Amino acid sequence: MDRPDNDQYFMEMAFLVAKRSTCLRRKVGAVVVKDKRVLSTGYNGSPKGTMHCEELGCIRDQLQVPSGTRHELCRGVHAEQNAVIQAAYFGVSIKDSTIYTTTYPCSMCAKIIINAGVTEVVYCEGYVDELSERLFAETNMIVRKYSMCEVLMASQTDERD
Repeated sequence: MDRPDNDQYFMEMAFLVAKRSTCLRRKVGAVVVKDKRVLSTGYNGSPKGTMHCEELGCIRDQLQVPSGTRHELCRGVHAEQNAVIQAAYFGVSIKDSTIYTTTYPCSMCAKIIINAGVTEVVYCEGYVDELSERLFAETNMIVRKYSMCEVLMASQTDERD
């Protein structure tokens, strides 16, 4: 039987969640897990009830803002933020949980993840944000790259072709 281990299972879920993203630059998905149970999910996109970037265009592209900078200029809410918000909205504690995310969290998301009580971050793609790395390093947070990321990303690309 070809049964995925927990990391593969939850990371594949994060990639599935990312397919809901309305971001034109990068599609990101996040899944918050505790005791092998999904607590919440999130993808990046405009706030509930507002126009999507798909309709308006990307403000960051229009202003030629480099990746990893000036997050405040984006209409979108990041996947990790949405996963934490979803849990709070429904009254679900994510203390002592793990967040699986398709992309390494930015510094804004790192601060939220730390304060939400998440204890582990598992990511696939890297992201340029040195402050995020420094913030995680100052905590007891476990941060690790998913070991089969390249294989998973290749299979995701194959599905799109």
